[in-house]
Amino acid sequence: MPSVFLVSDTHFGHAGVCKFTESDGVTKIRPWTDPQEMDEEMVKRWNETVRPNDKVYHLGDVVINRKSLSIMSRLNGDKVLIRGNHDIFRDDEYRQHFRELRAYHVMNGMILSHIPVHEASLGRFGVNIHGHTHTNRFTATKVWHQHLVTQNWRVQVRSRTQPIRRCVRSYPYWRHC
Repeated sequence: MPSVFLVSDTHFGHAGVCKFTESDGVTKIRPWTDPQEMDEEMVKRWNETVRPNDKVYHLGDVVINRKSLSIMSRLNGDKVLIRGNHDIFRDDEYRQHFRELRAYHVMNGMILSHIPVHEASLGRFGVNIHGHTHTNRFTATKVWHQHLVTQNWRVQVRSRTQPIRRCVRSYPYWRHC
């Protein structure tokens, strides 16, 4: 049976992301200095984790430039793109690599998005798994947000069950396991 994975903010081809630091201003979020080295290592780690028939929801900011879109054809999985603020190219350019393009996706009572959904809009969902904020934490008072971190040196595609298990522990109204 295929697995389901969530990933966000890969920023393939982005030299600037190799310079991002933690809030201390010193510790690098990603260990690479060169985007090509970063891209190759992320492709390797992705394909070691995701099988060709697994489903992958990419929660936005997949590439930073058109040239890097070709990397998508090297990645395993049946990919769905939930567009982020850096996913600015024409739909047909993404459709060559992604089965679907979406603004958001609802799965098992959770809403998957790139940018955090405002808490006033989450009443029927309760849980928002999102990207966009990188290492900055987003705090909501009444609902539960799970930021999908792919920024640190471990850069790994996460199985859907990892954040769901956190939801079960952290959000008392979770019903869909």
